[in-house]
This record gives sequence, C-alpha cells and structure tokens, in this order.
Amino acid sequence: MPVCPTVYLNGSFLPASEARISPLDRGFLFAHAAYEVTAVYGGRFVDLAGHIARLSRTLEGVSIPNPLDPPGWQMLHADLIARNGMDEGLVYLEVTGGAYDTRDFAGPETFTPTVFAYAEAKPLIGEKARDGVKAVFLNDMRWKRRDMKTTQLLSQALAYRVAKGQGADTAFMVEDGFVTEAASANAWIVTKAGEIITRDLSPAILPGITRSGVMALRETGGFTITERAFTPDEAAGAAEVFTTSAGAMISPVTHLDGKAIGSGKPGPVTRKIQRLYYEAMGADVSVAAPWVLERA
Repeated sequence: MPVCPTVYLNGSFLPASEARISPLDRGFLFAHAAYEVTAVYGGRFVDLAGHIARLSRTLEGVSIPNPLDPPGWQMLHADLIARNGMDEGLVYLEVTGGAYDTRDFAGPETFTPTVFAYAEAKPLIGEKARDGVKAVFLNDMRWKRRDMKTTQLLSQALAYRVAKGQGADTAFMVEDGFVTEAASANAWIVTKAGEIITRDLSPAILPGITRSGVMALRETGGFTITERAFTPDEAAGAAEVFTTSAGAMISPVTHLDGKAIGSGKPGPVTRKIQRLYYEAMGADVSVAAPWVLERA
C-alpha cells in the first residue's frame, strides 16, 4: 500500500513528495534512531500509550532527547491520520539523533532529534491472519539490545530475504539453542496440553506492545501462559504456533522449515486469541474476521 499523501517532519505537516532529510542525519549514517509502528482501526489507535512508553524508554537508552511528552505524541498521531482521512492502517514514527555538519561517531553533547512520521492505509485483518504463514529457522545475528526498538534492522531484513528464498513468509531466530523472536515479531507456541509459551522479557527480545495485549487476555480467555525460552524442536512439535506484532497483530504460523504445525492450519487457541484481541480493539469479528468464529 502507498504511503498517505501527508507526512510529518520536524514540526510540520507537508506532502510526502516534499519531505527532505539530510544525508548527514545520524539515523542514515549510524542507524542512531528509534521507531514505533502503531495500528489504527476504526479511526482509533490500538495500544498507542504502550507504543509511546516504549519509544520513551528506547530514546533514553540510545541518548536521544525525547522531543515530545505523551500528550504531544498522541496529538501528532491524531493529527496525522485526520489530515489523511485514514480510518484503518498503520502509523510509522521515527526519531533520529539529528543531522550535524560532520560524520562524528560520538556526536554533540546533546542531540537535536529529527522526527518523521507517515501513515499507511491498509487492511489489518486479512488473508495471512485467516490462513496463517510459513516460517523457517535462522541463526540470530542481531545486536544484543533487542529490547530497544531501534532502526538497526539489517539482520531482520536479510532474514526476510532468506525466508522468502525458501518459500516462507518469515523466520524464527535461534540463539544458543533457543528461539528468540520471529524476524519482526514476538514468537509463541501452544503445547498439546494447551499451555501457551512465549519467551520471557530480557534484552534478548523486544517487549512487544501486542505481546502485552495478548498477556492482558489471560483471564478473559482462561489461558495458561508461561514466559520462558523454548527450543526449535518444541516449536516444531507444538500443537500451534503464532506471532504477535503491531503490523500483523496475531499471525498463525502453519509451517516451520517446510513441516506442518499440527494440522497445518490455524488452531483453536490461536483463533480464540485472535477473536478476543480483535474484539478488544473494537472490531466486529462477524464482519472483519468471520473465520475466527468457525469451529476447527
């Protein structure tokens, strides 16, 4: 889907075709930048407060001053979708260390951030949520502070390319014999006993906002969720596998390394989580995702 025509850059809304960022910007030269992607459904933001809180933590962690307070970020997001008339899709926000007159690794004592945001109109509940995706296992070669949502995404981009070359949609990253995450999402498995397992929070994984949303459904859904690392063999032998992210929300994984997970179709636990999450964000599932109501 194309980017909506109006974007935000350093205090101004302007046509995307007119937005200009310096080639000396630290985001371009050093990947010295934080970002967030927030879903919009029915004209409302999904978990925006969580995204803003994580952005603040990442900015502090990478020494970039936070240019706005939470109400300011909320207003920026609201203004952006209003100016574009967007009812459903994603808002991408990036904050970099700014541009200076030289390429200096350390940079100035205090950075003046570059702030850029755009909206992308797209359906959030589609075929991949209905039918599931295929994944492959890959060695995790990313940096060691994955809990910060920075733009250092080369390893993830290459992982997607490898997965695509093997006929899959995404990759499950493996480090020291355990799955860390999917290429750009948190990873979950459901055991044959119905226990849901996802990796515990640490610098090894991103504290996903959608992950947090699923955790909040524990009581409503009657789920047993255990936070611990799991192995590729556990994932391959699981009854169900799914991922969570702002862009894809709850995405069933039907195949790993070419082998079917369970029946090779999205399972009942994943479907229940999808239904509850979609309902929590205000979706009429009988219209947007009637397949979550079907019996397995």
